[in-house]
Amino acid sequence: MDPGQVLLGIVLVLMLAAVSSAQDCTCASNKRTTCALDRSGICVCRLIGSAWVANCSTLTSKCLLMKTEMTPAKPRRVPSHGFLDNDGIYDPDCAASGAFKAKQCNGTDTCWCVNSAGVRRTDKGERTKLNCSELVRTNHIFIELKHKKRSDPFINSEVANALRYTIQNRYKLHPNYIRDIEYEYPFISINLKQNASQKLNSDVDIADVAYYFEKDVKRDSIFHSNNSFSLSVGGEPLDVEEMLIYYVDEKPPEFSMKQLTPGVIAVVVFVILALFIGITVLVITRRRRIGKYKKVEIKEMGEMRRGQNV
Repeated sequence: MDPGQVLLGIVLVLMLAAVSSAQDCTCASNKRTTCALDRSGICVCRLIGSAWVANCSTLTSKCLLMKTEMTPAKPRRVPSHGFLDNDGIYDPDCAASGAFKAKQCNGTDTCWCVNSAGVRRTDKGERTKLNCSELVRTNHIFIELKHKKRSDPFINSEVANALRYTIQNRYKLHPNYIRDIEYEYPFISINLKQNASQKLNSDVDIADVAYYFEKDVKRDSIFHSNNSFSLSVGGEPLDVEEMLIYYVDEKPPEFSMKQLTPGVIAVVVFVILALFIGITVLVITRRRRIGKYKKVEIKEMGEMRRGQNV
C-alpha cells in the first residue's frame, strides 16, 4: 500500500475520532452550558453567561443555575418599548463554592438576606444598613405534589418507591436525607431533611435537588436532552398538575408586620376587632348582670325592713 494512502487513512481516523469526541462533549447534568475540548482533549463545560466551570458529574448549585437563567441562551427580538415582569427574579451573588451569599441585592441599594436555598428570609433594606451576618441553612424541605384525577388511586408503597428511586438515582441524593414520602389521593408529600452536621462535601444539597426536581416537573429540565424526565408508578404515568415547595431554616425568618400582604393584614385586623368586640360585649353583659343583682338585692333588703317594721 502506498505510504501516502496509509498516512491519509490515519489522518481520517484521527479526524473521525476528534469529531466523535467533540459530539460527546456535553454536560449531562446541565444543559445550560457551552462545552468544548481543551488542548489536552478534555471536555470543559462553562455555564452560560459566566466563566464558571461546571462539574458535570453532579448537580449544579441553585445559585449558579439562577445566574444562567438571567442570561438567555439565544438573543431574542423584543418590541422597542417592551418590558418583562421580573418581580421576584434577581441575579444572585454566588460565593466561590457556588453557594448563595447571605446578602443579595437587586443592582441598587435595596438588599435582603437569604437562606441557603436563595429564598428571602428578611425584610428588604438599604445596603449599608442591612446586616446579614451568616447564611442560614435550609435543613428541611417539604415538597407537595398533586397529580391529575384518575379512576383509582395509586398504591401507596408504589408511589413512595417510585419517587425514592427517582430522587436517589436522578438527583444523586443519599437515602438518609429522604425522611418519608406520604400519599393520600391525589396529594403526595415528600419530606427531605439534611442538617449541616450530616452533610458531607460529596453530598448534593437538598435545595439543589428540590430545584432540579421542580424544573423537571414543570417540563423545563436542567439535564441534557438525552436525559429525559418521566415519572411512572406501577407502569402508569404520574401526571403532576400542582407543586408547592416549603423551606424550613435552622433559624426562623425575620419578617416584620409591614411586609404582610393586604389580605393577611385585613385578616389580622378582623381578628383583633372581633376579640375587642367580644371582650366589650362580655364586659357590658357582666355589668348588666351585676347591676341586676344589685337591684334585686336592694329590693329584697327593702322588703325585709318593711317586714321588720310591721
